[in-house]
Amino acid sequence: MSHPWIADRMRLFDSSGIRKVFDLAAQLKDPINLSIGQPDFDVPASVQQAAVDAIHSRKNGYALTQGMPVLREKLQALVDAEHGHADRKVAVTSGTSGALVLALWSLVNPGDEVIVFDPYFVMYPPLVSMVGGATVLVDTYPDFRIDIDRLRAALSPRTKVILFNSPANPTGAMASAAEARAVAELAAERGIALVSDEIYRTFAYDEPLASPAKWNPDTIVVDGFSKSHAMTGWRVGFMHGPATVIDEMVKLQQYTFVCAPQPAQWAAAAALDVPMDEHRDAFRRKRDLIYEGLRGMFEVVKPGGAFYVFPKAPWGTATAFVERAVRDGVLVIPGGIFSARDTHFRISYAADERTLERGIEALCRLARAGA
Repeated sequence: MSHPWIADRMRLFDSSGIRKVFDLAAQLKDPINLSIGQPDFDVPASVQQAAVDAIHSRKNGYALTQGMPVLREKLQALVDAEHGHADRKVAVTSGTSGALVLALWSLVNPGDEVIVFDPYFVMYPPLVSMVGGATVLVDTYPDFRIDIDRLRAALSPRTKVILFNSPANPTGAMASAAEARAVAELAAERGIALVSDEIYRTFAYDEPLASPAKWNPDTIVVDGFSKSHAMTGWRVGFMHGPATVIDEMVKLQQYTFVCAPQPAQWAAAAALDVPMDEHRDAFRRKRDLIYEGLRGMFEVVKPGGAFYVFPKAPWGTATAFVERAVRDGVLVIPGGIFSARDTHFRISYAADERTLERGIEALCRLARAGA
């Protein structure tokens, strides 16, 4: 029900699709949960201890808006080593979502167009609308590859930003080096801001992540610790890009989020010393398990990264299939939440292997049963 105090912009946000799944799930006992977009391992012990030590040593006050030196300087050294750009500055943010908010508020004027590849992370179009921009979708079906000719055709004199996400949520698709380079060079050629969401960069399985910043030094990269180190609740992200742009985003952070939590920043600095290869390898095995288990019954593209797979519903709409799956005890997310199409659904394989095996069995049984 509406309320007279509610601002018009709140109509831009709709969580009803995911909420409907969770409302159905609340009625289930022992559901097979393949819906959660966060790692199924715990924060590394040394990272937890670093947070405890920071709290006990009274590092509990406001942090510097641009990030504490213990973390920011460490990140700057890593970014400099990877990219070698003379003008690339790092700032710490209140989560990667916070970095995205700062980027769009800082870059997009009302009426500007923002390119978003479809399927997309659920937050992108509402954030574009929130700042008064217009989302222009570039279709990547059926294989979730970026077609540079489609992208070029979508550009207009009003195009201000291209939002790029690899490895991607919800598809798990990872852009090839050729795709990333083509996007990077096109953005540079047209003078368009390129924002690269690299939150899943740790989980790249078959080839190294190709960041468009390699070919376009003006690329604004957003990243964080939520997925790589299971620190989803700690709200520590970071961004890096041209100093003038980053400085404006930091200024905006001062008047919005203020800063990322200080104890969590000390923990994130410790996290940079923790190798995550074991968890990446475990996710690769789970990726293979679920892909091999589904591909005989579903039209499915093998994901190259993250911890999602995005099969096509074998019958009906994705919404109808997901509602049936949830009633049968399998929690997955309808693809219409992430796309202009209602044809696919998202599975998170951030779960133990027994849960994945149960989920594969139940989904294949449902596919065979038909509508």
